[in-house]
Amino acid sequence: MALMTRQYSTVTQADLDLVIQANHWNPFTVLGPHSVVTADGAKALAIRAFLPEARKAGVVDLSKGEPGKLIPMEKTHADGFFEVVFTDRTAPFPYRLRVENHEGHSWESVDPYAFEPILTDFDLHLLGEGTHLRNYEKLGAHLVTHQGYRGVLFAVWAPNAQRVSVVGNFNHWDGRRHLMRSRGATGIWEIFIPDLCEGEVYKFEIKSRHHGYTVLKSDPYGLASEMRPKTASVVWDIERFSWGDKDWMATRASRQALDKPMAFYEVHLGSWKRKVEKENGFLSYRDLAEQLVEYLDKTHFTHVELLPITEHPFDGSWGYQPVGYFAPTARHGNPDDFAGFVDYLHQHGYGVILDWVPAHFPSDLHGLGYFDGTHLYEHADPRLGEHRDWGTKIFNYGRPEVRNFLLGNALFWLDRYHIDGLRVDAVASMLYLDYSRNPGEWVPNIFGGNENLEAIDFLKTLNEICHREHPGILTIAEESTSWSGVSRPTYLGGLGFSLKWNMGWMNDTLRYMAKDPVHRKYEHGALTFSMIYAFTENFILPLSHDEVVHGKKSLLDKMPGDLWQKFANLRLLYGYMYGHPGKKLLFMGDEIAQWREWSHDESVDWHLMQWKDHQGVFQLVSDLNSLYRREPALHQVDFDWQGYEWLELHDWENSVIAFLRRGKETEEGVVVVCNFTPVVRYDYRVGVPTGGFYREILNTDADVYGGSNVGNQGGAWAVREPHAGRPFQISLKIPPLGVLFLKVPKSGEAADGK
Repeated sequence: MALMTRQYSTVTQADLDLVIQANHWNPFTVLGPHSVVTADGAKALAIRAFLPEARKAGVVDLSKGEPGKLIPMEKTHADGFFEVVFTDRTAPFPYRLRVENHEGHSWESVDPYAFEPILTDFDLHLLGEGTHLRNYEKLGAHLVTHQGYRGVLFAVWAPNAQRVSVVGNFNHWDGRRHLMRSRGATGIWEIFIPDLCEGEVYKFEIKSRHHGYTVLKSDPYGLASEMRPKTASVVWDIERFSWGDKDWMATRASRQALDKPMAFYEVHLGSWKRKVEKENGFLSYRDLAEQLVEYLDKTHFTHVELLPITEHPFDGSWGYQPVGYFAPTARHGNPDDFAGFVDYLHQHGYGVILDWVPAHFPSDLHGLGYFDGTHLYEHADPRLGEHRDWGTKIFNYGRPEVRNFLLGNALFWLDRYHIDGLRVDAVASMLYLDYSRNPGEWVPNIFGGNENLEAIDFLKTLNEICHREHPGILTIAEESTSWSGVSRPTYLGGLGFSLKWNMGWMNDTLRYMAKDPVHRKYEHGALTFSMIYAFTENFILPLSHDEVVHGKKSLLDKMPGDLWQKFANLRLLYGYMYGHPGKKLLFMGDEIAQWREWSHDESVDWHLMQWKDHQGVFQLVSDLNSLYRREPALHQVDFDWQGYEWLELHDWENSVIAFLRRGKETEEGVVVVCNFTPVVRYDYRVGVPTGGFYREILNTDADVYGGSNVGNQGGAWAVREPHAGRPFQISLKIPPLGVLFLKVPKSGEAADGK
């Protein structure tokens, strides 16, 4: 083989300096195999490599098969630039680099600069204009086979970078070693590194065009992350998981139709249960799945709603300040383990909702903020780009690539992890430019208003795409204002969410329940006001984590009165909630009447279950969920007046309300009667629409729940005497601080008791 004795450099000094100083925006024009012209004008092939760790290096020629012939390379720069020129070749050929370091250790590797780009012009076009819905398939780190070699494709969007490098243990975190290829005006950088495997940790080292700003960033599209406090991304193959939830996925749309029962058990995985003997105390996703399913089988919720499980550096944020938007937190295991969690719940008939955070992100150095030396993901103007209350950054929803990042992320969880819905956090903060801001601290929109037009358009697009790509999933808005049409279709002018949290009901009800019963008659309007707007949206009634933290007390401790009254009031609250129109949500610990506020660092106080009062509340929640699932009247017509009728609205003096819930079949009915005082109401008359025997199907004051066992010995007969505008009436003994559920008799049953 003819080699050229070195007489001149085949690379310019400028290019050489840019590579050695890790400043080159396209190192593929310098490194790897290149056609060159020798001093006598002949064509030749030069192979160049930058190997700062090498004492000497060579090219192993594989063109004739293994084991290959070793051709030494000349070290043309003291910092580790090597080159060899083949005068008898003009076309690239298969080879490996053989390296010997200064300690005498040697190894061989495939040269990453010998490979063509992987991302196509079509990919780049879609990514560049922000319309690639599956952007996560192209950007990030992906195990692929390219030109016959298995390795990892790394790609990242950093349009204002001078250069970008992949760094990790595989190159001793040396930003000079794996400089990426610039893909031009798209701002995307890529490199294929052969022989890397799953489990490699990595970051992107970005040097900005602006003032030489250099920073190490986690991968915005990283599929896995290191366990905090470490912050690197981890290469992972999420394609290999074998799903077993075919039956669930085939029937999901019907299970999650809006006329079906939905009772969400809101869970923070890091504190539902913990291992006291383990330093971090976290259960694995697999253990959590098994124990949650066993628990859900007892409590009869329909869905688990998880506080954010996307990777986040600070436990105290509860996941609401995510950095790894595509990575399930490593606190409980790897991506396969999380997929196993979802799969296990699906196979046992339970849906999984993720709390999703597109409203803001933290300012941690390794995260999205000031990503390439510019405000890439966030607004540059702090009046638009900062949540001062939370110390976080606001996404720039008007930038196509940023919108695409979030839209692709939403689809990612639905596509790859079979998630059944997204609860979108802090929607109100997205809708309003002046959210939690004083005059002069915000910028009006182009019409002079306070609506964030770009965020509104983003939310509409999000809902349209998610429902189009995955019919049957739920999108749920945590929206605390009177914004109209949050859960109405976009073609009717709405935002397009499936459901909306009823924050008004929650606030009014908890404020009312905190009153001493003797004063409740003066607050009767707070109890009944929710029915004025109950059917303006598709509501969920939330008693969430936000209501049991930061000095707000636990639900039990909010209740007034002595010990008995506190428990009775809590049972009353739950009974009223399950009778009221709307889907249901209860935070973990509330179902066992936890005394203390929720702490993200500690387990739910399961030891309380040794006491009868706590056992009673647990049994009541279980029975309410069973009743709610079983009775069509309690769930089929949640969002229309056809499913609701007041029977007693105005008895503020006694703090009693009564109402009728109806199913789609008008004969399916349940009467709900609530007594918000600790006084037994004897011979209390309630007007009802039909005759027959009204069977008492649940009484929150039953002894099994810890109550005083005041009831109606199984039910009450309706008599044909008009009352409150109804042709029949029933006479009830209403328990103190109690709720009665009575089954409406069907036609054909006896009209009167004898």
